[in-house]
Amino acid sequence: MAELIPVNILIADRSYRLKIDSGDEEMVRKTAALINDKITEFKTHFAGKDMQDYVSMVLLWFATEQNQSGIDQVKWGEAIQSLSALENTLDKALADSRL
Repeated sequence: MAELIPVNILIADRSYRLKIDSGDEEMVRKTAALINDKITEFKTHFAGKDMQDYVSMVLLWFATEQNQSGIDQVKWGEAIQSLSALENTLDKALADSRL
């Protein structure tokens, strides 16, 4: 089992102390930086009453992005299956033509 390390993460001007796997530290820090960048972007482009509005906007953006990534993965999986089937058909046709 991986050892958990304590890290302090700053999101929306609030500090959070987390215990995470040491191998996940870079990903967690990059994700926090992305969240903070998006908060800044939304603050610049949209009116909001308080930080909770911007955090909610980022949460909605992030969830939508994740859903889109899942859809893209399904499409790529279908494309790979179609290409594999085409490859098998071509291999069979080439093998039959050599006889």
